[in-house]
Amino acid sequence: MRPSRRTAAAVLAAAALVLAGCAGSPATDDAAAGSAVPSSPSAGSATPSAGPTGDAGSTDAPTATADLQPDTAEPVDAAGLTVSAVRVGRHSGFDRVVFELAGQGTPGWQAEYVDSATAEGSGEPVDLAGPGYLRVVLRGTSYPYDSGEAELPRGPVTVSGTGAVTGVFYDGTFEGQSLAYVGVRAQAPFRVYALTGPTRVVVEVVTS
Repeated sequence: MRPSRRTAAAVLAAAALVLAGCAGSPATDDAAAGSAVPSSPSAGSATPSAGPTGDAGSTDAPTATADLQPDTAEPVDAAGLTVSAVRVGRHSGFDRVVFELAGQGTPGWQAEYVDSATAEGSGEPVDLAGPGYLRVVLRGTSYPYDSGEAELPRGPVTVSGTGAVTGVFYDGTFEGQSLAYVGVRAQAPFRVYALTGPTRVVVEVVTS
């Protein structure tokens, strides 16, 4: 049976919508980080919407609001968690910083904007481009000699091609928490969430 002209037109319209959606999909600089796209930061906050995860075996990125307020979460059953890698990538509407951790359990965090970036203990300034600084404390982490996992060396993390993030400095682990700073061009809405498979803490900063 030949399809009617009305049916054929509907099929063509649906195909056009699918192609338009694919053209608008964000780049995936870090395929292991899941994906979520914050909207424009012009109003001072943004509501990310879930996108394709590209991340088999992990939880999906949550639907949550990015804003300028401090973001905190408590660790859950953390055992031997150690920061093993940090990755930074640019996506459509936001930059993503991914802290990967080896070990068991879910890390907690505290993230907030601060006036300066200083080292834990000494209080000395860290070498990080600003002018804004997002202080990220990962909670429930352990020293390498306690966890048996290799820790990311203290120092700057390579960043290139980003829109909001100017740099990242990993300061290391001290008494059950690990400190990092994310340099930004200006204070912009951000959000933080955890993913599994492998364990990660994801920080997303909205770009203009």
